[in-house]
Amino acid sequence: MKKYLLFVILFFLIIYLAMPVLNYGFYHVGVIALMLLFVLFLLSLGITTDKAGKKFIVNQKPKKWMLWAMAVVLVYLTVVPFITSATFLHTSKYQKMIGEVKKGSEISKHIAPISMDKIRVVDQDLAYLLGEKIIGSQPALGSQIQLGRFSIQKVNNELFWVAPLLHSGFFKWFNNQEGTPGYVMVSATNERDVRLVETINNKPLHIKYQPAAYFQSDIQRHVYFNGFASTGLEDFVFEIDEAGNPYWVISTYQKEIGFSGKNATGVLVVDAQTGAIQQYAIADTPAWVDRIQPAVIVEEQLNDWGELINGYWNFSNRDKLQITEGLTLVYGKNDRSYWYTGLTSVGSDESAVGFVLVDTRTKETTFYKQSGATEYAAQQSAEGKVQEKGYVTSLPIPYNINGIPTYVMTLKDDGGLVKMYAMVAINDYTIVGVGNSMRETLTAFKSAYNSSGNKINPGTAAAKKSIKSVITRIQSDVKNGNSFYYFTIKDYPRIFVGSTQVSGELPITVVGDSIEISFDIDEEKIIDVTRFDNKAYQ
Repeated sequence: MKKYLLFVILFFLIIYLAMPVLNYGFYHVGVIALMLLFVLFLLSLGITTDKAGKKFIVNQKPKKWMLWAMAVVLVYLTVVPFITSATFLHTSKYQKMIGEVKKGSEISKHIAPISMDKIRVVDQDLAYLLGEKIIGSQPALGSQIQLGRFSIQKVNNELFWVAPLLHSGFFKWFNNQEGTPGYVMVSATNERDVRLVETINNKPLHIKYQPAAYFQSDIQRHVYFNGFASTGLEDFVFEIDEAGNPYWVISTYQKEIGFSGKNATGVLVVDAQTGAIQQYAIADTPAWVDRIQPAVIVEEQLNDWGELINGYWNFSNRDKLQITEGLTLVYGKNDRSYWYTGLTSVGSDESAVGFVLVDTRTKETTFYKQSGATEYAAQQSAEGKVQEKGYVTSLPIPYNINGIPTYVMTLKDDGGLVKMYAMVAINDYTIVGVGNSMRETLTAFKSAYNSSGNKINPGTAAAKKSIKSVITRIQSDVKNGNSFYYFTIKDYPRIFVGSTQVSGELPITVVGDSIEISFDIDEEKIIDVTRFDNKAYQ
């Protein structure tokens, strides 16, 4: 009887520690069942040893039902997955998992124009360095906790990297089971904006449920044993709502092709302090939740869509597509967030044949069939521009710069600190602008773009404007050895800036001169001119 009691204890211990999804289509439940049946089978044999303790003696005959049960489980783990999930048997289903892929005309129309102060200049690695710095400034806190994984999200229409404070070990958790004291926010657009948030509405924060906690305070175990043991869970992401309250957002999924074909069905929103769990379908998820579709699932579905476009037995790789550098979270029009990636032909590594945007909530997918540079090619081009400095680029983020689809990235030193910025035209990675500030970079990029003859994107002419007017104020400024001329004109209340690269007439222009300028219509308070003509020097 004692041996069967040990078996029951073993059973519950395995379930408690392994937390297998108790549903059809998941391997773990079959593996555990097979292991437990085997242990039960051995116990049923009543095995003992002889008096010398050298030989094993089987005292009972094997029970046939146990052998049959193990055989059934083996079939469940081998034959059933093969029949229900083999790619060559279900090619069409895998290829269509991403859903309808719409055709877009120009990617710049999907990504809204953006002002310089809204561009992401802080990546995940830099956010971690800045977060570590603010934690290290408080020794008492730094000795007790560690930073969790940063995730990017919009909070009150501002872009932030957010990471929870986690326990740094078992004994730290044991002595503070109430929870860690908050989270860190790092602005994605301003590296000086780093916040340690320890209170909300003057009430102290306690991140009790987290991946670095133990027993029932472990976030995954808490969810599992509160009604979701049979639910597929993916992507435990720490997010905050618009008021700053901390939550864990967990995507739920089901398998639609036997043991494969993961597809997101909604989210669980777990209060990181109280542990309260709310389940939402995709359509009902709160607006502050940025992502429902896990990147790992979307990436797999996109690869299947491109790989199986002409069936499984396509040995010539005809029309096959593959994603480039993984998925990047970007924000488009109406503040919607998207997974972005380039697509290349199989075997190609520098030139993209198109780009894809996948809505992170609805999974609505749009494919823009236009040639351009992959993220890797853009990085190499930017690094080559300052190769003597040995800087390394961050992951490129696509933006709409004056109607030009553009990769924007930072250039960092060996210590991971931002030293320069770079812009690379997606359509032509030889068009590069670098600078010590985003303003300098934009000016250099526009200069490089205009000097190329504007052949790669003639449609941007609609975003240009020309004005004849009179100079009302003009002042020069030297930045990093380059002279820039800021001026205002009559009847157009904006500040303009240009350099001698635009026109050699700028240094000799004075108040009262009649001029004609051309510039790109954008969101900037200070506008770069693309052409400057002083009428006094005809």
